Amino acid sequence: MSDRVKVQRALFSVSDKTGIVDFATALKPWNVQILSTGGTAKCLREGGVAVTDVSEFAGSPEVFDGRVKTLHPKIHGGLLYIRGNKQHERERGSVGIEPIDLVVVNLYPFEQTVARPGVSFEEAIENIDIGGPSMIRSAAKNHAAVAVVTDPARYPAVQAELEANDGTLAVATRRTLAEEAFARTAAYDRAIHAYLQGAPPPA
Repeated sequence: MSDRVKVQRALFSVSDKTGIVDFATALKPWNVQILSTGGTAKCLREGGVAVTDVSEFAGSPEVFDGRVKTLHPKIHGGLLYIRGNKQHERERGSVGIEPIDLVVVNLYPFEQTVARPGVSFEEAIENIDIGGPSMIRSAAKNHAAVAVVTDPARYPAVQAELEANDGTLAVATRRTLAEEAFARTAAYDRAIHAYLQGAPPPA
């Protein structure tokens, strides 16, 4: 496990856009390529951040009203392959997979949605995030090489470490961020489970 990882490519996909433009802008000194989706990409561009659409990077369009946009081998392969593993390096080269070093994701606001009085079952279901938890889990599993940030409150500390260490993040930081990421997806799934247990069946 490398002690420090240089961030060269980052993927941003957030529901809560608090601080996202400032955090993305802070990556500019290291010429980090920023990939993004939908509303996040729009927000970043409006804030003056250069963005590559995930659909362009993956070579595959968003489909089904955005239900499928990041569930693609070029995204999850870029997160999950083991850096330095000869077989993985050969395979990624053969299919054109490029590494993604940082994932900045927060999830559809499922908990807030179902807490609203009168929310419909259909709206609750549409606010179950699929791609977000998948990216979070892929990045957190491979925290040997990838950092994952799921809470906007974390941006200042991660930015400060990058600035103090020439755009790199330490293994201890990546491990802590991975722990927080798995805690977030576990809590999210618990909230969905609790809702489905108590929700009336759809009409």
